Amino acid sequence: MYWSSSADTHCGNHRKRNEDAVFCSSRDRLWAVADGMGGHNAGDFASEAIVQALADIELGKSLADAVDGIEDCLLAVNDELRRHARLNCAGETVGSTVVVLVVRGGVGVVLWAGDSRLYRLRERKIEQITRDHNPVSDLLDVGGVTEEEAVNADTHIITRAVGGQSELHLDVAVFDIQPGDTVLLCSDGLYREVMPHTLFNALQQDVDVAVETLVKECLQGEARDNLSVVVARAEVAGRGA
Repeated sequence: MYWSSSADTHCGNHRKRNEDAVFCSSRDRLWAVADGMGGHNAGDFASEAIVQALADIELGKSLADAVDGIEDCLLAVNDELRRHARLNCAGETVGSTVVVLVVRGGVGVVLWAGDSRLYRLRERKIEQITRDHNPVSDLLDVGGVTEEEAVNADTHIITRAVGGQSELHLDVAVFDIQPGDTVLLCSDGLYREVMPHTLFNALQQDVDVAVETLVKECLQGEARDNLSVVVARAEVAGRGA
């Protein structure tokens, strides 16, 4: 297998500043979306700090080493953002959600904090791999609400973020990758605006077209928030890799 991928980010229709950032590297089998928060220049600073740190790390060849490197990287950024907030922002939160995917062979590992998401499309089924870190999902984990209640709930509150707490707790999920699988990493500015069938239909297309379609569909609606999209596909070797 080889990978093709594409990415885009946009401020949306209502916001003048884009506090999202994306990282997209088919060569390194590494992709990420970060959705900054904190107002003023804080959100920009947080999301850019994450993607720049990911761009600078040297990933180990093994999957375990790569995951360890990503985790160490995000923990270091968490400390950096906490320090920046303390010294430059009067202690106000400077943070960002993050979803990061790394792939080695036929295995993918996603690490995340917050409500940016990763979906996998396999054949005719799209599946959300990540679970949002928000009060509703936290209640679901302990049986406080049903799955149906959680699906129907809508909240912009998040309970985890890089820079949000003194100790960063990342969730990690491991899943298999098959030739032809397509993955979507995105911020909530996309999935809150675009219907699930639109996601599904767009991901059937070439990765560049898929990203272009999703951004266009979002901007044709309200696009109240910044939006970020990364689409990557495991291609069958021998098709012009």
